Amino acid sequence: MASGWGITGNKGRCYDFWTDFSECMSRCREPKDCSLLREDYLECLHHSKEYQRRNRIYKEEQRQIRAAARKAQKGEEKSEGHH
Repeated sequence: MASGWGITGNKGRCYDFWTDFSECMSRCREPKDCSLLREDYLECLHHSKEYQRRNRIYKEEQRQIRAAARKAQKGEEKSEGHH
């Protein structure tokens, strides 16, 4: 990765993030000063925040679908009782 060359022979997709993080680390007083650049680099590599967000969105969609189904089912039960 540190060479900058990606698998296709072009610049690696995360190389710019690595360069920014590496430059910060070489001139900072404390490593924590570069924590945001480190997070950006790791997110580029692993997409963990993106996957967590997608998972939360999926779970919420499923919750809403279940709630709508329960509401519809209760509505059917009420209408059946009035016939």
